[in-house]
Amino acid sequence: MSKKTKSFSIQTDDLVKDFELSKTDVVHVLTGVSMEVKKGEFIAIMGPSGSGKSTLLNILSTLEPITSGDVLIAGVNLKDTDYGEKLEIRRSRSSVVFQSFALIPYLTAIENVKLPMKLRKIPEVEAEQKALEFLESVGLYGRLNHLPEELSGGEQQRVAIARALAHNPEIIYADEPTGNLDTHTGKEIIQLFRTLTKEQNISVIMVTHDSDSAMETDRIYILQKGKVVVEQLKKTKPSSKKKEEKKK
Repeated sequence: MSKKTKSFSIQTDDLVKDFELSKTDVVHVLTGVSMEVKKGEFIAIMGPSGSGKSTLLNILSTLEPITSGDVLIAGVNLKDTDYGEKLEIRRSRSSVVFQSFALIPYLTAIENVKLPMKLRKIPEVEAEQKALEFLESVGLYGRLNHLPEELSGGEQQRVAIARALAHNPEIIYADEPTGNLDTHTGKEIIQLFRTLTKEQNISVIMVTHDSDSAMETDRIYILQKGKVVVEQLKKTKPSSKKKEEKKK
């Protein structure tokens, strides 16, 4: 594990995750994942279905326990924390943006964004002002009082990102954030994430199947059978394991 933990939002070293279906049946989902995410870095995690992408994202966001290895979130090793400490890390340091948007259907855009702040007992006037700022930052100032069903898919995802910002996160985890969007709108969402990393120094870790979206990030990790088989900067198209082996 690198000693330069202060410059990283996330570090994993030989991360292993097994699911025990029975005493004799164990599924090895992650089999030694090592990766680093710098503060303000935009990361893509790619790989075929069943490669461990979603499990890795769940572990990084403290939703899933590890089997062995090290996972440091802002310098805190998850294996040294209890449930309450993991919950605090999740609440105070990170937010999740989902493919399905996960907005509360009977709340307006601004009410959805204010909700995390209400749960943290932030005064109403302050929560209102911050929600306005977050919605303005994602280009939705004119849609404050619309319900989710009155918004397009891209607008709903922008509300979800504004709500994520309401947690004042150091890290945003995005699970297929463009999966339900058309190509043009998806590009707008990716550029919004790019702006957040540059202007607010937020780290964004995105699981995606879309290589074009991945090419807009700073670094790409490709998983296969629970391992990182490719790590590369965005300058070249993500390559398969076979192509990498031919180069060696």
